[in-house]
Amino acid sequence: MKKLKLAMLAALGATAVVLSPVARAQSQAVDPCPRMHLEVIDHPNYVKTVFMPFVRAIKIKSGKILWLAGGTALPVYHDHPHKRDQLQKYMVNDLEQQVRQAMDGIKQTVEAAGGSMKDVVHLFIFRARPRMGDIGKASFVVNEYFKPYNHKPTTTNLAVLELGEPEQLVEIQAFAVID
Repeated sequence: MKKLKLAMLAALGATAVVLSPVARAQSQAVDPCPRMHLEVIDHPNYVKTVFMPFVRAIKIKSGKILWLAGGTALPVYHDHPHKRDQLQKYMVNDLEQQVRQAMDGIKQTVEAAGGSMKDVVHLFIFRARPRMGDIGKASFVVNEYFKPYNHKPTTTNLAVLELGEPEQLVEIQAFAVID
């Protein structure tokens, strides 16, 4: 089981991204041991003066993996197929607001499983119709959810042509390890 967990983390990896000055401003030290069941892994020659909005790897020592479905600006529980009135109400043309709403849903789900945002080990962030500066704006909002815990998960941040709905600007998938 331990090898499976480590293999999953290695397969997921983390994609390095160049962030705007806004995102760099939120730099803070990362707790070297966010939970006793998790361990942040750095290379021996890691230059700590370089800003990183995520950590390169997290070793899972124990716990249960919680894999979350992709979250959007829609409420966690919403109609399928999607209803136009819900899309227009929740998926306004504002990237930061959609990221905040998606992260609120992720936070609620992790807490429902008995964890906290400090247990999140990886985020996949998919942004549609990207514009210059969007990655920094999205990263700034996302990092606000981890600041109270002095924690940063590994992250893969992707720009895509489109997501499930025309109004949708972001979808975020997460997984956590809860001990």
